[in-house]
Amino acid sequence: MTTLLAFLHFFSSAPAADALPAQGIQAAAAFSAAHGGHAFLVKQNGKILHESYANGHTRSEPHRIYSGTKAFWGLTAFAAEKDGLFSMDERVSDTITEWQGDKRKSQITVRQLLDFSHGLEPMFGLHENTFKDRTAASLKAGAVASPGRSFIYGPAALQVFHELLARKLERKQTPTRYLERKVLSPLGLGSQRYLPDQHGAPLLAAGFMQTARQWSELGTWMLKHEDVLMKLQGSSANAAFSFGFWNNHAAASPTAREIDAEATLDKKWQQQSWRHACLSRSAPPDLIACIGSYGQRLYIVPSMKLVIVRLAKDSKPNDAQLLRLLFSKG
Repeated sequence: MTTLLAFLHFFSSAPAADALPAQGIQAAAAFSAAHGGHAFLVKQNGKILHESYANGHTRSEPHRIYSGTKAFWGLTAFAAEKDGLFSMDERVSDTITEWQGDKRKSQITVRQLLDFSHGLEPMFGLHENTFKDRTAASLKAGAVASPGRSFIYGPAALQVFHELLARKLERKQTPTRYLERKVLSPLGLGSQRYLPDQHGAPLLAAGFMQTARQWSELGTWMLKHEDVLMKLQGSSANAAFSFGFWNNHAAASPTAREIDAEATLDKKWQQQSWRHACLSRSAPPDLIACIGSYGQRLYIVPSMKLVIVRLAKDSKPNDAQLLRLLFSKG
């Protein structure tokens, strides 16, 4: 509760920040290009301050955003809650009744599915394009930890969420159609690359392809919706992640520890450490981010009305260094 109140105070009372220094933008863009960057876009107050493309990429070419896809489904969950389809703290087993006889799975809430504190095995095999039935497999996922105790990043929970939403919609429309109506359309986006299995279930953990300008519209939308930003507080298992978004809140603390999110996620979940984790001590604490493999990044800084997109093929992306350069005042 203390962390939440501190963030709310920061967000609502922080003085207006100075404009992002031009030299910082140029340094970050150069760093990105030198490390496999394909696109670098900076918007502040709705105006594009910088837009550059490198290493063979062009402005009009859609780019894989990998796990950046997750955030769109997180926003779909918020829309469904607002429509009264469920509450975040209701038990999934109230709808997925097959789970009611399982001691651990019967206790998982919708919120825990989406902040990845559910305790289910990750089931990375669900990423395969040729997977036959993601829904059936994810509903049978093993409960390897007690709900709320551990952060387990992987596609299984999101596939369970897809089935939960399908049942809440009573099969009158698909979750994909609901996503398109409630989230993609307001962003000016149409149908996406869904990578359906043999039964038509999309892959919720990845798949979307967007240009830098298209992805930046998600950031622009987020800046206009403080109510959504306030919901991205993380969990006791990992305070730096929730609903497909990473946050930099811990940067406000003297105990903050910069982490390489992608490198940490490459470890087995039991070996990952998220205590006092932040993306960059040099960046504002209210920064939130969508993180996709190989350096795909959408950074949003509400206090500065700032949106940054990076598209890349970077085998060792370094958020801390990129953001240090971007926010440098020297």
